[in-house]
Amino acid sequence: MEASYVTRKNQWLTACQIAPEIFDQVMPRLHPFLEPFVDPLCSQALPQHARPDVCGLLSDVERKNVASIASRFGHERLPLQRFIGWADGEDTPVRQELLHPVAHPVGHDDGVLVFDPSAFATSGTESVGVARPWCGRRGKVDHGQVALSLGDVSAKGHTRVDMRLSLPKAWPHDTTRLDQAGVPPAHRGYRPRHPLALGRLEKHGASRPHGWMAGEDEMGRPYGLRRRLARWGERSMLAVPSHTVMRDLETPVPQDSGRGRRLQRPWHRVEAWRAARTDGAGKRLDVRDGSTGPLVVDVVKRRVVARTPRRQQGDEELVVVLRDRDRDHQQVVQVACSLSNAEPGTPLWQLARVAKAAQRLAACLQRSKSAAG
Repeated sequence: MEASYVTRKNQWLTACQIAPEIFDQVMPRLHPFLEPFVDPLCSQALPQHARPDVCGLLSDVERKNVASIASRFGHERLPLQRFIGWADGEDTPVRQELLHPVAHPVGHDDGVLVFDPSAFATSGTESVGVARPWCGRRGKVDHGQVALSLGDVSAKGHTRVDMRLSLPKAWPHDTTRLDQAGVPPAHRGYRPRHPLALGRLEKHGASRPHGWMAGEDEMGRPYGLRRRLARWGERSMLAVPSHTVMRDLETPVPQDSGRGRRLQRPWHRVEAWRAARTDGAGKRLDVRDGSTGPLVVDVVKRRVVARTPRRQQGDEELVVVLRDRDRDHQQVVQVACSLSNAEPGTPLWQLARVAKAAQRLAACLQRSKSAAG
């Protein structure tokens, strides 16, 4: 497996070599490429600043901030700063135009739409929606903003479809702070992440061909969201926290003594049920090629029912446990559990592919932040 990966990697590196003369053709093609994106901007001055800003992000400037970009292209800093920071302009037409070039190349009937609430650390206190959320990338509670992203992942590629900041509960009651941050009146209400996610799906789901919904444990934690997706006809697979309580339907029912209440299968926390499975249980699969080698996982699936907030038995689901292996495929480096409303006969390789789709969106977010400086 390792040798075949090295062969494929060498082929990719050879294909990535670009002739120097190709770069001479980039700039003449860049302005026509930008036209459909900058034309929807309201003010005539905004397109004039959009082009040098994009060129600056693609240039060799070491620090890609407004001052460096303005200096690199001989522009005044303040007009460019106004364009980036507080110029009036509606971004919805631009976002819609950005989706057109990727809808067909990336979209696939068996693709995965991914919910990803990500925290972005920031040192300031005046940015929109800044509070002290849990920041997973830093592993602690810190100053930052939380944005809910909807991504599209398929065998053809992956892209971010939409992203919206989530306002903390305290923000809608502070009118002065909202005014200073420039939050539009229509977006000043508090909306929890899960209704916000359903809103993104309702807006973009019909236009994005897909066969699955996926997300991390913050999205899979509430039973109501999983049930709502099932009612909408969406086939979902959402990670769940380790304290989720469920009942294994594939274990024998305790023998009834004939007296008292009828015995039921016991409830288990996911972490306890997972620990009871032997390390060798499941099937080992090579999901895809990662940056350091093949991504190898052990996959286990069982039919279960989860406990609802009212301590009742929910609908039947599949629990899928993925154990990520290290580069030598000897040690388990990460374990994740997900609940899915897929059919029990769904192949393990397909469940593993969907479960790993969220990682592709996380990588996409990281690249977009790096590209934007």
